Amino acid sequence: MRPLKSKCVWNTIPVRKTVTHRFYGVNNLLVWKKALFIYKYNLLLHFNDFAVMLSDSLAANFLMMKAKILLISVTALSSLLHSCTKSSDTDSTTKGNWIRRSSFEGVARSEAVAFTIGNKGYIVTGYDGTRRLKDLWQYDPEFNFWQQKAEFPGTARNNATGFSINDKGYIGTGFDGYNKLKDFWEYNAATDEWTQKADFGGSGRYNAVAFSITGKGYISTGFDGNYLKDIWEFDPNDGAEGKWTQRVSMSGEKRMSAVAFVYNDKAYICTGTYSGGTGAVNDLNVFDPSKPEGQAWSMLRKISNASDESYDDDYNIVRSKAVAFVMNNKAYICCGENGGVYKDTWEYDFATDLWQSKTPFEGSPRSGASAFSINNRGFVLLGKSSTGQYEDVREFFPDQEYNEYEDQ
Repeated sequence: MRPLKSKCVWNTIPVRKTVTHRFYGVNNLLVWKKALFIYKYNLLLHFNDFAVMLSDSLAANFLMMKAKILLISVTALSSLLHSCTKSSDTDSTTKGNWIRRSSFEGVARSEAVAFTIGNKGYIVTGYDGTRRLKDLWQYDPEFNFWQQKAEFPGTARNNATGFSINDKGYIGTGFDGYNKLKDFWEYNAATDEWTQKADFGGSGRYNAVAFSITGKGYISTGFDGNYLKDIWEFDPNDGAEGKWTQRVSMSGEKRMSAVAFVYNDKAYICTGTYSGGTGAVNDLNVFDPSKPEGQAWSMLRKISNASDESYDDDYNIVRSKAVAFVMNNKAYICCGENGGVYKDTWEYDFATDLWQSKTPFEGSPRSGASAFSINNRGFVLLGKSSTGQYEDVREFFPDQEYNEYEDQ
């Protein structure tokens, strides 16, 4: 008899607090069928042999031989079960807990601009499924309430982008249903007033990313009829309207609908989609504006299962129209789409350049959501799916255990 061989691989799928373990392997179905057949066959022989007279030495010897076969078979089956069963001591929880906060008070929407000024978060523009919008809302996380502010005076739009510098918020680009836009505006939170600034220096576009570093703002990537990877720097203190200067383009792939996040005065750009034969892109690009032109961009590990090592075996981060935020020295990517609509959450460790799966967003799967960080607190809100637009708001606690009752 040929010995049974099986390579056991466990795929762990977090579903709320419990984890479902599924068994995979090479010809495992055949292995199980063979093992069970041997077990049942020998057991049947064993019980049938009670009718054999023990005084018959030949029959007794034959019975003893089959009993040994039975023992060997059961032992082999037990070993197979043990080798492919995780210990009950294995951690079966996924870290991270989402808690629902006060729902957005404006109309449900997707593809809005989010930025933070001081200890407040802001949402402006977006799309409600029928109309493009231009209202501005402020969120106070300390007291958990929304308040409407001065309406954005530019054209109603969606898929715009924005950032904040000190006590000002900025918004530009986007799509009004007919035109790819490049106007640019400043919001003064202290006076609740808008001021138009110098038009964005690049082409009119939508689905770009934006961020700020050390007093300057940046807009990169997007779509203007072509997928883009250029980057433009805005200095709000250079003249009354500010000034745009083009920097050397990203070394990674062209894209739209990416995410950007900032840590230690460096910007990280990843995810997004590009139709030039690659679909959703898997590179992670880092921009350091303090370095000389031509040296400002570098690339880290891919965000897909692209290496021969095991660290990325479970990576499923590639997507577009996701959100990203930074808190407590980690970055988080959540929701988005890539064939289907996602709600999973991934945590990025800047020190190790590795990603870890966290508790999925506890609202409905969605794309085109918004996110902001306020004093090391991360929030994900709004968005859309095939069923419509969303207005819910949730805060993420990455180090807590999942508790479904806290999100009711």
